[in-house]
Amino acid sequence: MIGGRIGSGIGRRRFLVAGTAALGLGGLAARDAVTRWRGTALGAPAAISLRGPQDLARPALAAARAEIARIEAQFSLHRPDSALSRLNRDGALAEPAEAFLGLLALSRRVHAATGGAFDPTVQPLLAALARGEPSGPGRAAVGLEDVRADKAGLRFARPGMAMTFNGAAQGLAADLVAKVLRAHGFPDALVDAGEIRAGVGRWRVGVEDPARGLVETRRIEAAGLAVSSPSALVLGPGRAAHIAHPGQPGRGPLWSTVAVEAASAALADAVSTAAVFLDEDALRDLPARLPGLRRILAVPGRGPGRGPGRGPGRGPVLRIRA
Repeated sequence: MIGGRIGSGIGRRRFLVAGTAALGLGGLAARDAVTRWRGTALGAPAAISLRGPQDLARPALAAARAEIARIEAQFSLHRPDSALSRLNRDGALAEPAEAFLGLLALSRRVHAATGGAFDPTVQPLLAALARGEPSGPGRAAVGLEDVRADKAGLRFARPGMAMTFNGAAQGLAADLVAKVLRAHGFPDALVDAGEIRAGVGRWRVGVEDPARGLVETRRIEAAGLAVSSPSALVLGPGRAAHIAHPGQPGRGPLWSTVAVEAASAALADAVSTAAVFLDEDALRDLPARLPGLRRILAVPGRGPGRGPGRGPGRGPVLRIRA
């Protein structure tokens, strides 16, 4: 079996499985062993597992690492020269790359479908929470509608704004790296922006909740899977959840863990970020609003406004299929 567990002890995980996942060991030639790489992407642990000829794996992984570097040049908050850092510093970005515009367009779609629960302009709020400062000024700077695009590029319409794509860029990285691997002859790959454990057999992933432990094990094929567990990482001296609602002060997550499977890891990533704040009816509406969603799994928390990490909810796990 090849797979991993996601959710417990971590903030988020994004997976992308590309190609024919249902290959058993008997279907592999001796030279088609599993080759693995571990490193970082956008400041988080990353791993790639490839099934195929090992003599071709080295150049494929080199190309994957180069693609990760290109993605970081666009979306890293840790690099002062990245496109995102320059936009946050200068309030404007000339000639944004196609990947940047594409992720912004996806963000606008998910923002609309979730009633504003997904908003990459939440960065000032997260920064305030991390410093233990009052959230009011940071929340006042949030507003995706104030990210303007024109012939000159992108600009913020108000001072004090800043963006983070940490709720979607690692999913996009998984999509783009998988595309590079397919071009190098590896259609059967597991790309993980977190950490996985691997053996030999089918791609399988276990979804964990910080309180309940392993909730589900599933096989995924040609799909993205993202998991959000708000209590797995806290910010600042106030120990605020690392996923904050952009527009509603004091609104805590309704779910302890949400796992989203979609046609792309970027879509799964963005939706899982927002879904922790959505009630059951809103979650059931999402597949109709966002084509490409396949499955949503939601583990109950302790109720509206009570916040994560205070023991498991007592309700059943919610499972939604498109």
